[in-house]
Amino acid sequence: MKILGIETSCDETAAAIVDENGTILSNLVLSQLDEHRAFGGVVPEIAARAHADHLHTLIKGAMDDAGVCFSDLDGVAATCGPGLIGGVMVGMVAGKAIAAAHDLPFIAVNHLEGHALTARLSDNVSFPYILFLVSGGHTQILIAEGVDRYKLWGTTIDDAAGECFDKAAKIMGLPYPGGPNVQKIAEECTDAQAAQERFPLPRPLIERNKQDLTALDFSFSGLKTAVRTHVDKMPDEGDLDRSAIADLACAFQTAVADVLADRARRALQRFTQEYGVTNPVVVIAGGVAANSEIRARLSEECQKYDAQMIAPPLKLCGDNAAMIAWAGLERLRLGMVDGLDFKARPRWPLDQSA
Repeated sequence: MKILGIETSCDETAAAIVDENGTILSNLVLSQLDEHRAFGGVVPEIAARAHADHLHTLIKGAMDDAGVCFSDLDGVAATCGPGLIGGVMVGMVAGKAIAAAHDLPFIAVNHLEGHALTARLSDNVSFPYILFLVSGGHTQILIAEGVDRYKLWGTTIDDAAGECFDKAAKIMGLPYPGGPNVQKIAEECTDAQAAQERFPLPRPLIERNKQDLTALDFSFSGLKTAVRTHVDKMPDEGDLDRSAIADLACAFQTAVADVLADRARRALQRFTQEYGVTNPVVVIAGGVAANSEIRARLSEECQKYDAQMIAPPLKLCGDNAAMIAWAGLERLRLGMVDGLDFKARPRWPLDQSA
């Protein structure tokens, strides 16, 4: 069984072929960083036009790399939400057209489920597991009970963690994209403890209801504002001092990691109680899962509870089509096929009851 996956929900145009054994036969991703860099963020109209210009080339390249033709496919999976609606529609319509032209099943994939199931592609994780979905647009804790079966335990009440990384980077004068550049300059900090003392930053909601295992929501807006306050206090002549920014970036990254570690502690305790799992698995997925400091802190927290932390390979953390193809394959196995009248969804929660 081979599935073509198409991903166009934000600013990466991607196509991939994955088989039933979890072998990624091809996985092409075209980034739009250069198109959006001048604006300091993703411009939806520019993103949609870039998808339309390049998607056909990516699909052909993915097919050629995998050595397959359309007659070798068993289905076509495309991201149909959530995301920037213009970009979502480009990929969705392309997927529908291929499915219709070659009489193939069409599978509408929730972009978030693509991230949620990536650990099953890379590490063959069994249900149920705790899912930390941490990206530019989402910060959530969910329990993955099965394909299309998720329980939302916590979400951000304002900014997502990835969004906070990008905004904090912009405040610190770092180039776009913010997340990788924050990590890069934070590595120049020579004394992490001194950096935190020099730039004290809040850990939003950590002290609130510390023993309440259901208190799993996040808040990052105040952390971003605190970064702004520290930057405003710096001398305004010329460029910001690089060593100071390195310390501030380190302090900021540590603050985010502390918040995520606190939520991991609560989620692990609650999961053990409610599901009776003695050696739980925590999966971290999404673009922020590529951050080495956050990976290390969550792994450290998991060790305290005899839990295993799994983070997909770096190439599968960001938006990609291999995860969409795999999610489509998992759904197709269960007979979850969609009609060609499926509508694109700018918002599409994994837990429909939340």
